[in-house]
Amino acid sequence: MRSGKSSFALELAQKASPRRYFVATAEAGDAEMAERIARHRRERGADFQTLEAPLALGPALERCEPGAAVVIDCLTLWLSNQLLTGADHEAILERLQQAIGLGLTRRLQLFVVANEVGLGIVPDSALARSFRDLAGYAHQRLAARADSIYFAALGVMLRLSPPPLALVTPSHAPTAATAER
Repeated sequence: MRSGKSSFALELAQKASPRRYFVATAEAGDAEMAERIARHRRERGADFQTLEAPLALGPALERCEPGAAVVIDCLTLWLSNQLLTGADHEAILERLQQAIGLGLTRRLQLFVVANEVGLGIVPDSALARSFRDLAGYAHQRLAARADSIYFAALGVMLRLSPPPLALVTPSHAPTAATAER
């Protein structure tokens, strides 16, 4: 989506703890995706230990040191991966609840990156509608447990919770000079 949400989550995690993990849900299905993943790893550098978890979110969180900052990027892709295994919504949402519960039990500081997919038109296929609905249910469950919630659009972060609403400028935000390039 290129809205800056992943960079913002990494920035928050860097401020939260010197012990940091990045839980990656993407898989390199082609050369372009492999390069994208490699580029993102280089950009994160040694600040984060990367754990691959296209399906097994809970076991990845078990590997994180208690109290660490953990960026999960991207929940939406994890949901898609789950749905494509043939799992039903309730089973997927239960796996998510278990993973979040595990994170809380281990006192992990979770920074979950997700795409809001419910703002567009109603998809024309059953699978796409199922995915959109699943993402909405998952986001609602996460929001009920979250200490803070941010919405990213156009490189701008809007803190939705806790109140009051606030515009948050990430430290990595481009300046007018860099935005023109």
